[in-house]
Amino acid sequence: MRAIVQDAYGPADTLRLRDVPLPEVAPHEVLVAVRAAGVDRGVWHLMTGLPYPIRLAGYGLRAPKNPVLGMDLAGVVTAVGASVTRFRPGDEVLGIGKGTFAEYALALEDKLVPKPAGLTFEQAAAVAISGLTALQAVRDHGRVQPGQHVLVIGASGGVGSYAVQLAKAFGAEVTGVASSTKLDLVRSLGADHVIDYAQEDFADGSRRYDVIIDIGGNSTLTRLRQALTPRGTLVITGGETDGRWLGGSDRQLRAKLLSSFVGQRLTTFVNKENHRDMLELVALVEAGKVTPAIDRTFPLAEAPKAVRYVEEGHARGKVVVTV
Repeated sequence: MRAIVQDAYGPADTLRLRDVPLPEVAPHEVLVAVRAAGVDRGVWHLMTGLPYPIRLAGYGLRAPKNPVLGMDLAGVVTAVGASVTRFRPGDEVLGIGKGTFAEYALALEDKLVPKPAGLTFEQAAAVAISGLTALQAVRDHGRVQPGQHVLVIGASGGVGSYAVQLAKAFGAEVTGVASSTKLDLVRSLGADHVIDYAQEDFADGSRRYDVIIDIGGNSTLTRLRQALTPRGTLVITGGETDGRWLGGSDRQLRAKLLSSFVGQRLTTFVNKENHRDMLELVALVEAGKVTPAIDRTFPLAEAPKAVRYVEEGHARGKVVVTV
């Protein structure tokens, strides 16, 4: 099969389209003929091996253990392991796999759900990772309730585009923070208010929020707390810096420590990949409350361009590789 492969950690220039063996199916795995694969910031981290703790987490110290990139996928089941009961060949699915920038990819049964008939493969490939992160941020950690005021920082990105829609679906009044060229997208997602971060300061004291969801931002905890109500909740879902060891995670650690000493709840989390939450997301999509926001698609051979496009911050919503 054809796949996007890297032999060493590095920039997108290290990626190559190459023929590789078809993966073998283990008992709890499903082999999927990939029709489309989502691109997110996590792909960049695994491609570069940064920050370094990623390598210590089992992805390979000097080079990637799995040379094929990609996690989000949508496609058609072609084979199932002996212990798989929920799927059979011919089923259309979406979810999270291993090495999805390829014509075929493996996924655990528990990380797949049926693809809704009303979604294209491109849309379906953009649901799982970003959608799950946003759902868990809004529902589980933000504990968003009807009537609350919610601020989403990074509202135009992959996770942010879902977070805006999910907070609205949970009955909140939503303000989205993004660059001036992406404010129209944030409005179209249902945000009640938008803030151009280059022109306005969300922490100027003019308004305070019950919940702040900070996605990949780099605001200090002091500024974020200034924008929270006295009993408000801050959820940090990411943080991007050039640090090769911490990569912004130090801010998340400090938030958890500080939370014990202040009235506000400051928290962070790691996305839990599971099919139950995917089913809830799919139900919201089918109900018309959430729609995958697709910016651009790239053919498989141009996957390096897709990763670079996301890395450089151009994406408005999700970017997808088509196979």
